[in-house]
Parts: sequence; C-alpha cells; structure tokens
Amino acid sequence: MNQMSHTSFASFSHAAQQAQHWVNELARDLCWSEPSAFRLLRSVLNTVRDWLSPEEMADLSAQLPVLIRGIYFEGWNPAAPARERKKSDFVLSVRTRFGYDDDVDFDVAINAVFKLLERHISHGEIVQVRNSMKKSLRKLWPVD
Repeated sequence: MNQMSHTSFASFSHAAQQAQHWVNELARDLCWSEPSAFRLLRSVLNTVRDWLSPEEMADLSAQLPVLIRGIYFEGWNPAAPARERKKSDFVLSVRTRFGYDDDVDFDVAINAVFKLLERHISHGEIVQVRNSMKKSLRKLWPVD
C-alpha cells in the first residue's frame, strides 16, 4: 500500500471516530440509543443550517468535523424558500425530520445538541449562531 492511500485511510478513520464520538456523547447526555442520538443530531443540524444565512451556515460548517459536516449538508437545497424563524417552527422542523415520537421532549433534545455544539465549536462562532436566532429559540441554547 502506498503512503498516500494509507494517509487517506487514516484521515477517514479519524473522521469516523470523531463523528462516532459526537454521537456517543449526545447519546450519553440524553440516555438515548446511538441510532436515536444520530437521528436527533442530523435533524437539529439540518434545521440549524436552514435557519442561518448562507455566510453563517458556511462559517459554522467550517468548524464541524468532516463527517458531521456531511450530515449537516445532507439534503440541503439552497433554493428552498426561507422559513419562519419562530422557536415553534424550529422545533416542528426538528420533530418532522426526526420522526414523530411521543416520548421525546424536543426542547430538552434540542438543548442537548446545542450543548454538544457549545462544547466542540469555538465560543465566537456559537455566539454568532445563537445571535442570529430569535430570542425564544435562543432560550434553548446553554447560557455562558
């Protein structure tokens, strides 16, 4: 095996480990299964992405691990119409993407994803993302 392909595979393995770490951390925080934590992470990231301006969306994506960034952009349609920006619309979007589940408190679940982002993304970027959201939705973010 040549050095280039070995390095590429090592990078891929590292990216997979990082993504798995994020999912495991979220599953642990919520006492959920890994598949459910993954679905939630994807649902919240896709909703956050659709809520941000293109510039802010790109800034946030630059700080995500490679495979998490792929999840973030999964299904993205840049031509999609702008959505309402109320907290209830955000929660409904996450809930729709996640799949209806009576047992999930989506405010708590979304807050857990925001806490995960807070731990892994630079403080300055988190402040910009949080400030781009309506006050009602900002309440789901951890307080500094």
